[in-house]
Amino acid sequence: MSKIGIFYASAMGNTEAVALDLQQQFGQEQADVIHVADADKDMISAYDYLIIGGSTWGAGEIQDDMADFFKELDEVNLTNKKVALFGLGDQVAYPFAFADSLGDLYDKMVSKKATVVGGWPIEGYEFKSSKAERNGQFVGLVMDIDNQPEKNNERIKAWVKQLKKEFK
Repeated sequence: MSKIGIFYASAMGNTEAVALDLQQQFGQEQADVIHVADADKDMISAYDYLIIGGSTWGAGEIQDDMADFFKELDEVNLTNKKVALFGLGDQVAYPFAFADSLGDLYDKMVSKKATVVGGWPIEGYEFKSSKAERNGQFVGLVMDIDNQPEKNNERIKAWVKQLKKEFK
């Protein structure tokens, strides 16, 4: 498998922690972790496999660094790239906008003609609606660090196992 670029946006450190956990599961020799504020089009283009993640702020807002990263993505050809997505949200405080920014990220990837992999089941979450839910599943791994911290490790391990198959 080619090397993986894990790009993340994090203001409070939670998304960074998930990105580092993902890297640990893949192995440091297999995956690089890059904050989106430090990324440019050449860095993004260098990877055949991308994992991109961010958090949802408030009632469905995308984090500022990720919004800026969207502009950088406009300069990259993602047509032959496999991309997996992850997002953080709060299903208790924002059950009507749970992990919505992950849905925005998915829409961006689809518009860039990337091959999005890594869909994740909605079972085990308590929410009313989410732009990240498509066809009965999430478009990527969803983490609720605040309300389900005990599920973080098992979800990350299961998702990485899934991605190792889908990234081939």
